[in-house]
Amino acid sequence: MYLRYYLLLGVFLFGGSQLLTAQEKGLPDYAKQGLNYLDKNEAKYVDWLIRIGGIESPSGGEQERAEAVADIMQEIGLQEVRINDQPNVMGIIPGKRKDQIVYVSTLDDLAGIAEHQRAAEAPPYRAGDRLIGPGTNTSSITVAMLAAAEAWVQSGVQPEHTLVFAAVAQEETGLKGMKDLVDKLGGEATIFIDVLGDGRRLTYGAIGIHWWKVVVSGPPGHTLRGGFPDQPHVNQAIGRAVDRILQLPHPIEHRERVTRLNVGMIHSGTVYNHKPDTGYFTLDLRSLDEPIIEDMEAAVQTILTEVSEETDTKLEMEPFQITRGGQIPGFREGPLVKQAIEVSRYLGYEPELSNSGSSNMNIAINRGIPAIGMGGSRGGQRGFADEWADIPAMIRAAKYVFLYAHAIGDNN
Repeated sequence: MYLRYYLLLGVFLFGGSQLLTAQEKGLPDYAKQGLNYLDKNEAKYVDWLIRIGGIESPSGGEQERAEAVADIMQEIGLQEVRINDQPNVMGIIPGKRKDQIVYVSTLDDLAGIAEHQRAAEAPPYRAGDRLIGPGTNTSSITVAMLAAAEAWVQSGVQPEHTLVFAAVAQEETGLKGMKDLVDKLGGEATIFIDVLGDGRRLTYGAIGIHWWKVVVSGPPGHTLRGGFPDQPHVNQAIGRAVDRILQLPHPIEHRERVTRLNVGMIHSGTVYNHKPDTGYFTLDLRSLDEPIIEDMEAAVQTILTEVSEETDTKLEMEPFQITRGGQIPGFREGPLVKQAIEVSRYLGYEPELSNSGSSNMNIAINRGIPAIGMGGSRGGQRGFADEWADIPAMIRAAKYVFLYAHAIGDNN
């Protein structure tokens, strides 16, 4: 799996890559001009954020936002701009070489944001260094990526590597857009950069994430005719199962392996005076080690079998999203991560490092393709009516995207 990474590593170690250090801030003129361009055009990027962030874009319904992003890509001069049926949207800046640096942002919002957008009395608005309005937080990273792309186009300099800018769909519901992107680009991608913030946090490995839906079924009945305590009851089964599952010891015993267990949703019934015949609850199981997740799943299945026998109901686990984790040996010490660290330092902060990413980057890492999650500040109140985006953080993220392509290229 990792042979391709080590071949790429040789290109960067011996192919003339330049090291951007915090001590040596002598950037070439085009890079300095690119950073200045981003500062001078802040107002335009805020307008882009109002334009993109104000569009309803629930996971699975991103088409309109994808079209708006594609319009901006064409306006700024990206080549081969296209939208596919995911819908993912992508544009490129051809480099001197075909191998690609792929920047990724997400098109979809958390569930419920569309309702806040419909209820809002006005589009997103600026208040000092904030752009306030539902849909602005996540969209700020897409705008940062687009702004960096424009700065590259305006520089007139051909990058060493082909730069791909992609906004992908359904990050919140199965990473489906990213899977499609990696399938199509993985062969020539040198590295995927998951744009999630301004580079204050950098992630170089992926945590395993298994989402399950536990469906519970049993006989229905009216309160007066079927609500006897000695009869099967779906909600009793759900209650017992959830209580026991949340007492599993794995998250505490394997805390150092970032092991987590959560019951995120519980649902059953529609009226007061009937017992339901079906219901469900969801499980979110995570760990750096797949065997630990598998052990949790086995323990959950044992609990479900026990509760089923005790309550005379049926409990079944249905997979919703299984995202494998992964670590690339030697990647943390390699030049791609080192350059990412130096870009953060150049921008004025020492990045927090992590090997437990849980986002689009997981798809690439699990397939042995280098990926870095570029996290950090981007705003607050995500998912609420008063959600906001941090405008200076958006510009810092744009600078990071711009500088990283310079840092691992050979543009002298």
